[in-house]
Amino acid sequence: MNNSKVLYIVLGVLAVLALWVWTGYNGLVSSKAAVEGSWAQVETQYQRRIDLVPNLVSTVKGAANFEQETFTAITEARSQWQGAGSRDEKINAASGFDSALSRLLVTVEAYPQLQATQAFRDLMTQLEGTENRISTARRDFNTAVQTYNVRVARFPSNLLAGMFGFESEKMFSADEGADKAPAVNF
Repeated sequence: MNNSKVLYIVLGVLAVLALWVWTGYNGLVSSKAAVEGSWAQVETQYQRRIDLVPNLVSTVKGAANFEQETFTAITEARSQWQGAGSRDEKINAASGFDSALSRLLVTVEAYPQLQATQAFRDLMTQLEGTENRISTARRDFNTAVQTYNVRVARFPSNLLAGMFGFESEKMFSADEGADKAPAVNF
């Protein structure tokens, strides 16, 4: 074989390898960006809820013998969310807020006159819509994480992921015991 053929073969192999690295890396970057974008949607919906709940609390406090402990739990959970920096901290803060909000809603069930007010019904409708948006955003986030994690783990892109520092992401999951209703004592 002459030297020019060997050179063309080597250049061809290098070109294919470069193309593979280029497309593989860009695919990982795109998948990681999808995870980040999906997480931003989760944060947006949680922020919507965090902003809505003080109005709900004010309405409940005005019409019911509101438990100070529940109000304190909601306030603390809201502050924890706003002060959270990392994704894990925000997930933990959201779980605390879920629990406090559940206690608030159980408390409300004891006050039928409150449930009859238009302001309360409007806030509950907004809260229900927000909870649906949160559920959708969580699902979309988990889908993006799953796609990204498969890309990071699947051969041969796992070689590129390792070389360029792409690591698996953690999915959003329910806390242990989330399937049980909170106990509220009056």
